[in-house]
Amino acid sequence: MAVTAIENNKVCNDKLITLNDCIARIARNRDRTAFAQIFDHYAPQIRAYSLMREPGAELKADELVQEVMIRVWLKASKYNPQLSNLNTWVFTLARNCRIDQTEIFNDIEDDNPGPFQQIQNRRTETNIRKSLKELPRSQAEILTKVYLEGKTHQQASTELQLPLGTVKSRVRLALKKLKVLVSR
Repeated sequence: MAVTAIENNKVCNDKLITLNDCIARIARNRDRTAFAQIFDHYAPQIRAYSLMREPGAELKADELVQEVMIRVWLKASKYNPQLSNLNTWVFTLARNCRIDQTEIFNDIEDDNPGPFQQIQNRRTETNIRKSLKELPRSQAEILTKVYLEGKTHQQASTELQLPLGTVKSRVRLALKKLKVLVSR
């Protein structure tokens, strides 16, 4: 049975009422359980907001979530539901934090791959290692030396006691075969 717009609206309103209650409990009693509910609801949204603005900036996104959540904790008593919706208030904090952090992160580059990139890298590595086993031994050995061990063509030539031209030819041929094997 499809959820009607009215039912969907009611669920959203109920969630907002619960979150408004949580922010009031944080303001009054520094209620950690209420804060956990606020955090669970808004942290993924703030992170997504940050990554939408700057895809791949995982470090910035995590820092933004942390800074916004600290401000929510510290400024909960300043929230006035008559002046703005809780979502608007939290995302105004997020926008302001993002502006404040712009200068901090100008000189920092986030070189670490995100979780999705790490998974993709592992899958690619596994696939390449499996495909290497399907290559002729002489070609797999050269690719291993050059790409997995980081040796130059000259170093591989010396270690394998092969002419440099042979090493280069085998690398070229092996890469063509590997490309076909990996794309299967």
